[in-house]
Amino acid sequence: MYDASNLERFPALGMLAPSAMKAFGDLDAAAMADGEIPVKYKELMAIAVALTTQCPYSLEVHETAARKAGATDSEIAETTFVAAALRAAAAVTQGTYLVGK
Repeated sequence: MYDASNLERFPALGMLAPSAMKAFGDLDAAAMADGEIPVKYKELMAIAVALTTQCPYSLEVHETAARKAGATDSEIAETTFVAAALRAAAAVTQGTYLVGK
């Protein structure tokens, strides 16, 4: 179902719901702007979230942005394992609902 060319449809989507698209764009720009947390770290966080939500579009967009902000292969690899550990931890903690009843 993933097709990178779908990203080219963003303008059409925005024309159909302009106020919502503007609000989304403003939120995204504010959230990802350099601040107390540098852009590179924000992009690595975005990669971790995209890995856990398994969103190929976000992975593509944020990998490009992370590399532009100076992220290395090693940093992206470590980010991958942080995401994997948190995903695994979520499964383990949910398991506590299933035992000891």
